[in-house]
Amino acid sequence: MRFDQHRPYEHSCSLIALFGTGRVRAGLICAALPQGRVSMVDVDSAMRASAYSGKRRGRKSEDEKKEEKQSRVLEPFDPVEHAKKEKADAYSMWIVIVFGLFVAAFIRYWLMPTMTEPTRALWLLPMLLMAAIPSLHKVIVPAHYYEMYTAGNWFRACFLFLFTWLALSFIVANPPLADVAAPTLAGGLDIEETEGIESIKWKSGELKVELNQDNVDVVLGMGIRDNIDVESATISVSIWKGNSMTEENTLVHFENVEVSSLTEANTNFEAVDGNWSRGQLKNTLTKDIIGPRVAPLATDFGLAWDLGQLGPGTYKISISLEEDGAPWKGGLNTWSTTYELSIVQTN
Repeated sequence: MRFDQHRPYEHSCSLIALFGTGRVRAGLICAALPQGRVSMVDVDSAMRASAYSGKRRGRKSEDEKKEEKQSRVLEPFDPVEHAKKEKADAYSMWIVIVFGLFVAAFIRYWLMPTMTEPTRALWLLPMLLMAAIPSLHKVIVPAHYYEMYTAGNWFRACFLFLFTWLALSFIVANPPLADVAAPTLAGGLDIEETEGIESIKWKSGELKVELNQDNVDVVLGMGIRDNIDVESATISVSIWKGNSMTEENTLVHFENVEVSSLTEANTNFEAVDGNWSRGQLKNTLTKDIIGPRVAPLATDFGLAWDLGQLGPGTYKISISLEEDGAPWKGGLNTWSTTYELSIVQTN
């Protein structure tokens, strides 16, 4: 094609459809034409160009033709069969949910009252019962629905059963329906910060205090914690010097006293006003002070006793806590331990 240098040209593009080798192709043909002229592309030329292009690509193999043919075929949809499958899945869902609710209620209201404390049976039994899910379906579900279930259905059913059992177990085993956790100490033991204490360390149930003088006035503190109504718990405390408790070396001793009645000990704790030797507990993210390490939460019930002047030696602190309302046999949640207060004098 020749172009006149003295005449203005314009570009003209046409979108055409190319037919050839069983396919439809779209093409864009552009030409530079003088102004005022219209570009035309006839269909015969376009079809010849498409045929020539197909010959250059070469012939397709039989496997490629077969694969291309299969890709164009839509899978048949049977609405009746689909509705039947949905109904079978609905049967399975409700069977598994009811089964999970039954197992959770059985463990809470029949099995747990026969136990005195948590055991492996509480979680091992539901795990083993998952094996009964296919048999349960076979007994309840009609045969023409049961035949539609696959391994994927049993996998999903086991997970649905597991989470149903867990969800209801959390509800029936926690307040206000029940309380499986016994009251305990919030943050171990601590003593009021006072002159003469060189250092203090709390580790593995032992409170080690180093003094730079012969003796020091010790105010021993602790915090009682429970997930509900901590003041209704019953506490027993014994503090003595040495390995065995006798009347002469006993500093504090009382048994089966309701926490709420220890008003004097609670007043002593509040009088310290957070001035405890182990310091304050901080939020790990905001770095804000939560409270003293011995009883950081506002719901913790603080108790403290003035033990008087104590010198170097080993002191034992025996603590026992219990409360009513547990699902265990006897209806009591109990917790007890013995801590050690070790006082040493530095050189």
